[in-house]
Amino acid sequence: MAEASSELEGPDFERGCGTEKVSDGEMLLGHAFGEPVLVARRGEDLFAIGATCTHYGGPLAKGLMVDCTVRCPWHHARFDLRTGEAISAPALTDVACYKIEKRGERFFVTGKIDKKADRRPKSSPASVVIVGAGAAGGAAAEMLRREGYDGPVTMIGADQFLPYDRPNLSKDYLAGSAPEEWIPLRPPEFYREQKIDSLTNTTVTAINPQAKQVTLSDGDSLGYGALLLATGAEPVRFRIPGDDSHHVCYLRTLDDSRRIIEKAKNASRAVVIGSSFIGLEVAWSLRERKLEVTVVGRESPPLGKVLGQEMGNLVRETHEAHGVKFHFGRTPAAIHERDVQLDDGSKLDCDLVVVGIGVRPNTHLAEQAGITTDNGVLVDQFLETNVPGIFAAGDIARWPDPRAGRIRVEHWVVAQRQGQTAARNILGAREPFVVPPFCWSNHFDLQIRYVGHGSSDDCSSVSGDLKARDASVIFRSGDKVSALASIGRDRENLKAELALESGEEFRPA
Repeated sequence: MAEASSELEGPDFERGCGTEKVSDGEMLLGHAFGEPVLVARRGEDLFAIGATCTHYGGPLAKGLMVDCTVRCPWHHARFDLRTGEAISAPALTDVACYKIEKRGERFFVTGKIDKKADRRPKSSPASVVIVGAGAAGGAAAEMLRREGYDGPVTMIGADQFLPYDRPNLSKDYLAGSAPEEWIPLRPPEFYREQKIDSLTNTTVTAINPQAKQVTLSDGDSLGYGALLLATGAEPVRFRIPGDDSHHVCYLRTLDDSRRIIEKAKNASRAVVIGSSFIGLEVAWSLRERKLEVTVVGRESPPLGKVLGQEMGNLVRETHEAHGVKFHFGRTPAAIHERDVQLDDGSKLDCDLVVVGIGVRPNTHLAEQAGITTDNGVLVDQFLETNVPGIFAAGDIARWPDPRAGRIRVEHWVVAQRQGQTAARNILGAREPFVVPPFCWSNHFDLQIRYVGHGSSDDCSSVSGDLKARDASVIFRSGDKVSALASIGRDRENLKAELALESGEEFRPA
């Protein structure tokens, strides 16, 4: 997890600044009252908000201004320049909003103000039950309250923990550079203050759409006015000899990450099975803990189908430069106490095995309830299922993307944003989910941003210099850009997101 610099930059807005310093549609970084402040201009109006993203501390001044909003360059959170409100994940907490006074040709930031809107939902179901307490479920519960819903909200999670920062489980937390106190998204008292009833270590065993009721794992039943399914996904399990050995780990939950960390303390060699984003991030993290790491993957280069051959080769070279070894074109045949045997008979010495070969959506509950599924829970553009009043979001939702057709995406930011959109639609907003998918992935000093939804059939081209870590890989389906993966070009990634969202042609710098 990176943090923004605490050093103040730019003009002191308390002392005033010339209005000519901020052009229409532009932003200016400065400071006031000992804090970084961002001033933006739209027409004759000036706005001032906190300049640091509340997600991971990204510098909003290096982001993109779109109408009266600003988008963070690191992970694409969005804030309202008029109020400081966090209007789109992954940021869930607002930034400060400041009062601006114009005096002649100068403006002054004179203090913080609260400009939050007093919202009232278009419709209010008798109650809302959220099945799942991950990215989508947690974001939905919060958005219901932000939108002014004051009815009962119950969030039911199979995990023992309240919503937490799942991407960090394979990144900085697993690598040992992020403390566990950073992992919870909110303290427990937040949910109590917001009157969000949170049931942990609890599953829903059945849904009765006719009675609008769910049955819980403890035998109790709970009625609902509207229901959101956010049951997520489960890791695909190996079925080979030794797959249940004590040193074989999967990574999905905080407990999973804790288990890997604990076993890594007494291990010297690890084999990571799977060269997906998760597998490679685990490889990076275990190398940071000084383990020898070997990755077994089917295809070379790793992530080549997702990021293109050129960037896939850069990912491989980056890992190899830090001591990671690869065995491509192979699959494990058996796991032993001190080694993993591959399908060609070769053996890889190890005392820790981490499996990351993909996940499957948890659709069983929806299927039992008669909700239509097909590689996920099918939803319409408003994230509603074929059963009125039942919505789905996150890893299980397969929705009609206006650019790529019906897709299901296993990205953290997508799940959060779908949770937010589903919550607003539960309250009658009728807001289509049209935001392009976005994710990020870290590999040692290589940080990748990916926006859009490409396929292995798309054509790709490189803009810039990958070796210099200043490049984008542009994916096209026919004559249209479908996705963009970038390194060192965060603002370009934001511009691609805007172009995909608006349907305009994207042209790289």
